[in-house]
Amino acid sequence: MIFKREQYIEKLINNKHNHLVKIVTGLRRVGKSFLLFNLYKQHLINNGVPENHIIEFQLDSFSHRKYRKAEFLFEHVESLSKQDHQMYYVMIDEVQMLEDFVDVLNGFLHIKNLDVYVTGSNAKFLSSDIVTEFRGRGVQIHLQPLSFKEIKEKSTEDILSLWKDYIYYGGLPMVVLEKSKSRKAEILQELIRETYLSDIINRNSIKNDAEIEELFCLLASNIGALTNPNKLANTFVSEKKVKISHSTIKSYIDYFIDSFLINKAIRYDIKGKKYINSPYKYYFSDIGLRNALLNFRQIESTHIMENIIYNYMIGTGYKVDVGIITHYYKDSTGKTTRSVLEIDFVCNKSSERIYIQSAYSIPNKEKQQQEQRSLTLTDDSFTKIILTTDNIPIHTLDNGIIMMNVYDYLLK
Repeated sequence: MIFKREQYIEKLINNKHNHLVKIVTGLRRVGKSFLLFNLYKQHLINNGVPENHIIEFQLDSFSHRKYRKAEFLFEHVESLSKQDHQMYYVMIDEVQMLEDFVDVLNGFLHIKNLDVYVTGSNAKFLSSDIVTEFRGRGVQIHLQPLSFKEIKEKSTEDILSLWKDYIYYGGLPMVVLEKSKSRKAEILQELIRETYLSDIINRNSIKNDAEIEELFCLLASNIGALTNPNKLANTFVSEKKVKISHSTIKSYIDYFIDSFLINKAIRYDIKGKKYINSPYKYYFSDIGLRNALLNFRQIESTHIMENIIYNYMIGTGYKVDVGIITHYYKDSTGKTTRSVLEIDFVCNKSSERIYIQSAYSIPNKEKQQQEQRSLTLTDDSFTKIILTTDNIPIHTLDNGIIMMNVYDYLLK
């Protein structure tokens, strides 16, 4: 079974011949190499690129170890590019294994008939590195785990069975392709501790690995909950009887974000039109990894559904914030009272905005009114949606708010 990853192929196509380094990022085992060396390479061949004009280096391969030397690789590519004036496509996997790789890649940008694509591992080639080293000279194409839609397109299983698997095991391709559920769990548990946490600990020379794993578990237990380093430091003292400074906790969280394991959602005051710096919400880029970290003991459908919606909106190109509405009203005594209501997600892309409330189930009218209250207080005409797992058709309420099933939304 091959997942086509069409939206990412489209991004690569849109950036073709732009005289920038195309940097494919993402979690380990998310399929970066397969995207580049199989799917995109086949696209180039299908569109008339001669195979001998695609120059490939897989630097973690023993047979390509000689190309880890900067001058050797550069001179090899330069000599090939001089054979004719046609475009050559350079693909380098695990580019961090190339000595002086920044200088080499910048050197390639001066050769007019080269189009350069690279991948890097999370151990040494993270989002923060890319911002620092390739500012203005590279474009990042971030590959996410498989979406629910991508999995459904390749499956004949019913929606509910697929959803149950997805909220347990997530969307890493090697996990999705594994048939045995016990083996799925084993793969995720091996990855989270032996690959991802090990990467962070080794890269940042962390001496107390128990602390950082404990923090990771704490974040996993509280996906979608408002928190900040100070609150987490207090939790360590009160629950774990361990004192960790808020600055250390902030550093650890930054490591998780840089490794693409979690994302931070910032609160946005909709009426005040400003961001509120703290507290934040954190979501896992793959829900299967989150569950494995907790040994599959906390499968909280409500919060997991919220996490999945967040990942879906990020994957479709939106910037996603947590919305707040400050509302003033007079109580029964005539006293003016202030209340702060929340909208789960404020999703922006260019001039488009979508407000989304995630409600696992809406059993009655009272619950429905509760979910739509903050949406109605925005006083604007942007699209407003309530998503639920209830088996309901797509319909629009009198106030213009759309209600629909979350499966329909994720598969649209």
